[in-house]
This record gives sequence, structure tokens and C-alpha cells, in this order.
Amino acid sequence: MTLIEESVKLILQHQASTGAYLASPAFVHYQYAWLRDGTFTAYAMNRIGKHESARKFYQWCNDVIRKHETKARTAISAVKNGLDKNDAGRDRFLHTRYTADGEEVAGEWGSFQLDGYGTWLWGLAEHVRMSGEHDLIHELKPSIELTIDYVVACWQLPNFDCWEEGGDRIHPVTLGAIYAGIKVMEPYLPERAFELAQQGETIRQFIREHGTANGRLIKSVGDPSVDASLLWLALPYGIVDVNDPLMIRTVQAIEEELRAGHGVHRYPADTYYGGGQWLLLSAWLGWYYVKTGRREEAEKIAAWIVSQRQASGLPEQVQEHLLSPAHYEMWVERAGHPAVPLLWSHAMFLVLAAELGIPY
Repeated sequence: MTLIEESVKLILQHQASTGAYLASPAFVHYQYAWLRDGTFTAYAMNRIGKHESARKFYQWCNDVIRKHETKARTAISAVKNGLDKNDAGRDRFLHTRYTADGEEVAGEWGSFQLDGYGTWLWGLAEHVRMSGEHDLIHELKPSIELTIDYVVACWQLPNFDCWEEGGDRIHPVTLGAIYAGIKVMEPYLPERAFELAQQGETIRQFIREHGTANGRLIKSVGDPSVDASLLWLALPYGIVDVNDPLMIRTVQAIEEELRAGHGVHRYPADTYYGGGQWLLLSAWLGWYYVKTGRREEAEKIAAWIVSQRQASGLPEQVQEHLLSPAHYEMWVERAGHPAVPLLWSHAMFLVLAAELGIPY
């Protein structure tokens, strides 16, 4: 079985009957569903024509939003009534991960995170574009509009980044997700198109003014370090073009500080499981290389990802070049061995394979 075939099989196998994708079935801390990586998994399924799987996921997103509608509206009202920006009174906001049935997950990790809410809107529009299921927008419109209202109200509040860290800061990648979600809905909500266009431009300008330093994009407002997730601002969020000087210099920093061989680390100070190389980020860099005419490098990354395949699938990260080796055993003792398989790793391999034209 090729890795493409195995990836599809694993993703379908671990999609709950509700439509949720469980992030990593064998890793206790990831036996939940995230809007963000679930959306990228759905996008991967769309890329290979498995539209039914993706549709079920977006219907699950709709169910989650509807289930927590009262909480979302209460949060929107609190912000509009002058909630202190430093009072992310964290549980007043929607969570970032849910059970397969759409229930909130209690735990030590930060729950106030906005990137998934922008990302699911972007992914839904991509699903409609690739599948032709335009009626789905109408079917899910109440959840779409509530999500837009929620992210528009909250985007200037500090919240956790895509790694569930930095909850006291504002992150360009999170803003990019919100921007993308708002922009893709403009043609589907003509009565709000002008408002959404204005809001999107405000966010784009904010990133340009506060989310850059030294000619490149930065990890967080006030933190000029580089983070490999900044690739997402070009692909797929589209806040900058792949050939924008800002992105070119950002990628150069990723290559210089975060790439080791064909593997890509998250950010320089990462200590989670020793700060290994994340396969999904390596695939993302490969995606960028395809888009910028560096196909041979992308093919090498794809081959490297295949070489990291384990008996149970692709891991979240590998330990070939740890940034902080002393932290690896600490995490193993605390939470067990790193997640294998990680559905998001398989999903991004599928996206890279699709970009390279490898047939399924």
C-alpha cells in the first residue's frame, strides 16, 4: 500500500460517525477534534476527490457552532460591551478542541483560540469550490454568520496560537486565518460583502503594521522570532502572495533557522518533545516550493516524509535533529511517546502529493 493510499485509509478510519476527524487515535491527549487541523484534513480529502468525507466534517463544524451558539453570542456581547482586552476570562470563549460529539474538552491547555474558526470558513468555501455543493453554504448559513460575528468581535483580543501557546499575545497566523475566512464568504453573503471587505482589509493592514519586523513576518506581535506556521499566511490564507518580498524573507528565515535536512521545526525555542521536526510543516514548505518553481526540492521533501513512515502511520514529529534534547524524555515521562499516527501529517502529505501531481 502506498503512503497516499494508507493516508486516505487512516483518515477515513478515524473520522467519527459525527464527521469529526480525531487528531491522533492512539495519543490520549489528541483523541479529540480540532476545527483547524480538521479543516486541513478535509481540504486534503477534497484534493483527492473524497468530497463526502469533507462534507461530513463541515456539517460537524456546523453542529459544534450551533451547540455552543449561546456561549458564542454571550462572548460577542461581552466584547462589544467593553471586555478588557487582557481579560480573556478564558472559558467565556469558544474552545479550540472538542469531542467527536461536539462537547468542550476541559484540560490544562489553553482553550481560547480563534484560528480554527477562520479556517473552517475558508475550508468550507474550498469544499464548495471543489465539490460543487453550493447548497451547503445556504444550509450552514446561520453558523457561518455567527462564526463571522464571533471572529470579527474577538480578533483583537490576545489568544492562543495554533500550537496552543502564547495566550497573552496576538499572532499574525491567527489573524491570517480570520482574514481568509472572512474574505471567502464575501461572494456568498452579498448583503455583507462591503462590511467583510472592509474588515478583511483592516486585518491585513494590522498584520502589515504590527506583524512584521526586519522585512519579514513574525511569530507574534512583540515577538520577532520566526515560526514555520507563517507559511500559512501565503498558503492557503492568501494574506500575502508566495512571491511577496515579506514571504520570501520569511521563508529564508525558516530555511536558515528551522530547516534541518528536509525536516522543519516549529520555532527556535520549541521544547515540546525536544522540539522535533514536524512532518506537516515539512509538507507545507514543499507546497510552497512547488508554487515557487522549486519542484525538485519539494520532491525530496515528499520522499523524506515517506521515509518517516512507521508501522502505524506518520508521526507528528521526528527526533533526527532535536532543538532541545533534554526535554524529550521529560515529555515522554509526562505524556507518553509522540503521537503516531497524526491525521494532520497524513493530510498535508496528501496535499503535497496533489501539488506534485502524484496520482491517487
